[in-house]
Amino acid sequence: MESGAGIARVDLDGRPIRPLTICMIGAGGFIGSHLCEKLMAETPHKVLALDVYSDKIKHLLEPSTLPCPWAGRIQFHRLNIKHDSRLEGLIKMSDLTINLAAICTPADYNTRPLDTIYSNFIDALPVVKYCSENGKRLIHFSTCEVYGKTIGSFLPRDHPLRQDPKYYVLKEDESPCIFGSIEKQRWSYACAKQLIERLIYAEGAENGLEFTIVRPFNWIGPRMDFIPGIDGPNEGVPRVLACFSNALLRHQPLKLVDGGQSQRTFVYIKDAIEAVLLMIENPARANGHIFNVGNPNNEVTVRQLAEMMTQVYAKVSGEAALEEPTVDVSSKEFYGEGYDDSDKRIPDMTIINRQLGWDPKTSLWDLLESTLTYQHRTYAEAIKQTLSKPIASS
Repeated sequence: MESGAGIARVDLDGRPIRPLTICMIGAGGFIGSHLCEKLMAETPHKVLALDVYSDKIKHLLEPSTLPCPWAGRIQFHRLNIKHDSRLEGLIKMSDLTINLAAICTPADYNTRPLDTIYSNFIDALPVVKYCSENGKRLIHFSTCEVYGKTIGSFLPRDHPLRQDPKYYVLKEDESPCIFGSIEKQRWSYACAKQLIERLIYAEGAENGLEFTIVRPFNWIGPRMDFIPGIDGPNEGVPRVLACFSNALLRHQPLKLVDGGQSQRTFVYIKDAIEAVLLMIENPARANGHIFNVGNPNNEVTVRQLAEMMTQVYAKVSGEAALEEPTVDVSSKEFYGEGYDDSDKRIPDMTIINRQLGWDPKTSLWDLLESTLTYQHRTYAEAIKQTLSKPIASS
């Protein structure tokens, strides 16, 4: 499947894969940067990379003195899809649009619910409209949060059916989407994402839009999120893995919200990007489908994740762990009023396995080792310098 000269690339059904022009919205983010790397290194496809920032893909954009396989195949367009008249033209120029743009940080769902709803629903509407009107295929990135709470979470804590997979494994074509009350603004993100999914599905049913919806389950790896005060705002609260990384880099205890009892699964970004490439190159198998992309084998509680990350970071950094590596905080204290959470997020993998033959490979320990090695190498020195700066007196 490599893109070397003279090697014919074929899809899962043995058909030749023709080079595509891909309009990638949010190409400068965590997922976008890894997907751009994959497309440049292993395929002949061209990418129109749309984003406000390009830091995470600058190594692909800067001219190199060495010959590189992607010369001329990636173009960066600095734009915000909210208010840019160039968007429809770029979608028209492409065979496929991939929309990765979103506000997807839980700390924002409570404190910036309007921005969250606008970003994930209103701002995505023109993308869907332009794809539908111009007969262009769309791969839209949603979230596993659209499932909300599991059916099992409404049973008494000691009820035996809580252990029955029928009550907690999340299936794209069967599981209901169960959210908390309107006062729990944490669900603003999931609700906006579910509504744009329903709109895309309706465009497919009524107007023939060719679409694929991706529901990521905690994709983890280098370049994820930001480290507050280094490449993000000082007051920023990234997602759980980057929060824990930040604490480890600063030799601070890892904060466990409500005891860290929520259960999550984690998948390595490079495994997940393999799944996306299969969707891109196998439209006959991917169109009209919603895909869970996660790793049910990497299931842990958030507390167990903190314990593993503490061990892995001690190994990669050579620094001893704190005597008290974790501290419990309430969700109200950490996220503010109106926070709510889902108990378990375990993806069913039947559909993606049947349609695309995809299975994740990387264990949780290995993906944490890869990610924390990158975090330590990239940020440890910068954080030491910020910690050693004298505090200005008022």
